[in-house]
Amino acid sequence: MDLFERQAETDSPLADRMRPNRIEDVVGQRHLLGDGRILARAIRADRIPSMILWGPPGTGKTTLAHVIANETNSIFVLFSAVLGGVPELRKIIAAAKEQKNYYGKKTILFIDEIHRFNKAQQDALLPPVENGTVTLLGATTENPSFAVNSALLSRARVFDLKPLEAEDLRKLLERALADDQHGLEHLAQTVDDDALAAISQNARGDARRALSALELASDFARSAGVEALTVAIVQEALATQTLLYDKSGEEHYNVISAFIKSMRGSDPDASVYWLMRMLEAGEDPLFVLRRMLIFASEDIGNADPRALEIAVSADAAFRRLGMPEGIFPIAQCCTYLASAPKSNASYKAWKMAQADVREHGALPVPLKLRNAPTEAMKSWGYGEDYRDPHDERGFSRGENYLPDQLVDRQYYRPTEHGFEARIRERLGKRGAAPRAKEGGAGGGSGEPHGEKP
Repeated sequence: MDLFERQAETDSPLADRMRPNRIEDVVGQRHLLGDGRILARAIRADRIPSMILWGPPGTGKTTLAHVIANETNSIFVLFSAVLGGVPELRKIIAAAKEQKNYYGKKTILFIDEIHRFNKAQQDALLPPVENGTVTLLGATTENPSFAVNSALLSRARVFDLKPLEAEDLRKLLERALADDQHGLEHLAQTVDDDALAAISQNARGDARRALSALELASDFARSAGVEALTVAIVQEALATQTLLYDKSGEEHYNVISAFIKSMRGSDPDASVYWLMRMLEAGEDPLFVLRRMLIFASEDIGNADPRALEIAVSADAAFRRLGMPEGIFPIAQCCTYLASAPKSNASYKAWKMAQADVREHGALPVPLKLRNAPTEAMKSWGYGEDYRDPHDERGFSRGENYLPDQLVDRQYYRPTEHGFEARIRERLGKRGAAPRAKEGGAGGGSGEPHGEKP
């Protein structure tokens, strides 16, 4: 290592300087790297399969790649899915083929952020991965089921990395404070235990976040001429940290799913928590309002007809107020929808009717339901035998209004929840009492419509 390399290492972030070289030094991920675990055995035996490392930021994906590069007897090639393209990839594959055929050397191709590869780039990897020219090591924060095409996914093992526990993060911080070569050994005697605990708790399982917060707090203390690293200084360092929430990634769908399911489960506390998780992370309030408009009709329906009115009013109020005041009607709507009685009977009704329309096509309208504005139509039987409900105290008891082929169908089955109990009673007087408790109070499709699950 020359002077410039040494300077570069000194100037690199603490999280990079503290990256371990050996599998024994990796903190966390015991389900993969504990004694006898599959990934640990594969690394030690130098029998690395093609794999995708999937996990949130700061869980050790790049660190594992670094360890594999150091502990296996393979040529290790780093490739960025952001900066590289298919031509560069083909050159790497050609070199790997030569190393394999002439020198018997394996090549491990590490692709960071593999979810950013387009289909053509992913397809270019299939033959060399299939024939063993390269061993693929991909890293992604996105669910591989969404981000990696199925052909490539079938040729690689997926290893799920978990957020680190607070005690693991504390261990990393203490290691950085004890390291006099790469770490912050000069701070070891002046860091409050409470400060380390605050960093460990607030890093949310992200090792990079924890080490960066420690380094930032250290720099802040030095510039302010403060000797001890206290909780107050740490809070300054953590103040600008952002929430984990990618509006185009899986966490978006996880949080919106939790929001919908909490409202469906009639838990206003959880509902407003997930609402604020989205809004604080920068989600578009109009997207949230759209989801609540759908929910008011799909999951509440006629159990509380006012729910849709309130959702529409909240949407209109927000558009008039904007942020931050617009959050008032959004939160009011959220807590109302969560607290309202639930019914998906209307949702089920149109789904069943839709299925019959698609199966049976355009069935003829019964003659008695057709208007007869001309004498000819009357002579053909249009409107004949039609019973006017106004002449029968509001109900034509036992009358059928469906096509003859569907005479026994019952699509709308009101529940006994909220206002639908009154609807159920009223329809019973018409002679079409809903069948026993088939409407249910559960949600509709189980997932937000029009959104990735």
